[in-house]
Amino acid sequence: MASAPESAAPLKLSPFSIALVCVIASIGFAFDIYELLMLPLVFRPACMELAGIAPGTDEFSWWLGVMFFVPAFLGGIFGLLGGYLTDRFGRRRVLTYSILLYAVSAFLAGFATSMPMLLVLRCTTFIGVCVEFVAAIAWLAELFPDKKRRELVLGWTQAFSSIGGLLVAWANYLSIEYSASLPAIALPEFLTGLGVINDPHAAWRYTLMSGLIPAIPLIVIRPFLPESPVWKQKRDAGLLKRPSIKELFAPNLIRTTVVTTIMFAASYGVAFGALQQIPQIVPGLPEVKTAVADMSVPAKKKYEQKAAANYTKSQEIGGLTGRIVLAILAVIVVSRRGLIRMFVLPGLIVAPFVFYSFMQGNNSDLITLGEWKFTRLDGMIFFVGLLTVGQFSFWGNYLPRVFPLHLRGTGESFAANIGGRMIGTSMAWVTSTLAASAWIPGETAASKFALVAAGMAFTMFAVNFVASFFLPEPDSIHFDD
Repeated sequence: MASAPESAAPLKLSPFSIALVCVIASIGFAFDIYELLMLPLVFRPACMELAGIAPGTDEFSWWLGVMFFVPAFLGGIFGLLGGYLTDRFGRRRVLTYSILLYAVSAFLAGFATSMPMLLVLRCTTFIGVCVEFVAAIAWLAELFPDKKRRELVLGWTQAFSSIGGLLVAWANYLSIEYSASLPAIALPEFLTGLGVINDPHAAWRYTLMSGLIPAIPLIVIRPFLPESPVWKQKRDAGLLKRPSIKELFAPNLIRTTVVTTIMFAASYGVAFGALQQIPQIVPGLPEVKTAVADMSVPAKKKYEQKAAANYTKSQEIGGLTGRIVLAILAVIVVSRRGLIRMFVLPGLIVAPFVFYSFMQGNNSDLITLGEWKFTRLDGMIFFVGLLTVGQFSFWGNYLPRVFPLHLRGTGESFAANIGGRMIGTSMAWVTSTLAASAWIPGETAASKFALVAAGMAFTMFAVNFVASFFLPEPDSIHFDD
């Protein structure tokens, strides 16, 4: 719970300034997820073009694991540093530069000529994303002393994350559909030593380059953005304590730090170890295999990418719904333990069943409008997306309340980046590694991915359910500053 000096600090910002902060934070949240969800959509075609590696091979699985794990690992390390810098130098400066970093990195990734080059640029993209989330959450939480209003603002601005997920699915779909008519992508002459772009109209390149979009409004609005008034007041008065990672493990904070890190990791573990593996599973669906049976290789690849993008849209619509549900429930449900269990307990049952259905190829059309179809699996993926992504908004609302002002960015960053981005996203590597193992049952790579994803979803939801019994209630925590 916020201390008396912090909660009593006057809010001196104008409504216009507050609106600008909410706009930039919403854009940041949207493109945070936009960048993260980009890789599952583009990895398959990028790996085939840059390295000539076919899906289902050991080398493909190795690169898939590396591309998920290494950026997440570095993002976690630098994200923790970013949280410290957020507490040390302010929320505004760190937020704006982190958005610029991931936007420019994503754009440059569209020029990748090799897998190592793509990996390096994904690392810098991930670092920007990891830092942005922490700075934005701390910034927003400190604008609104009133708890109910703060919960509403955090809940609704974070809902833009799922809009970002929908946007990247549409961006990928449009890139696939219209790539042939878009301008050719070529390296500047002075950079030709980096290699050759074999397919200057590859859809995955346009998808990556679209990540530059958030930098445009940021450059325009940045001069008008205010600093957090609470943080600035304490710093100017010389009352702001220096942040310390060691302090996160002091007796009064160690339980909060450990439990939130574990649970954040499990929340991301479901998303990356299961949900984000859908593009690897979709090509194994009976209706997809039937549709591509007589197609040429390029046509087959395009159809499989579009099918994966469509299922991703269902997942992200579910995620958006989950964030809206969380925003509503956050001001109604008093117990934070009870609130997180409303998402975790149903997920423990539903998520494994969905991936088991993938493995069995158990699907049917529910709604058909022209060429558009909403299948049974679409509906189930929607629900798993709701239960999984709703947890992410929970953490955005919860973390600012359980760490003191001078440690807010550092504490949030430890849970979100060490737990979520580093450990949680590495579950994608675990899934891809297990799916490539000979001892995993399944006739195809897709069926193996589905089976492992089902086990991963069950395990991660179970971890969160057990850990929720140890989650501190914010009102039971008291700070000195």
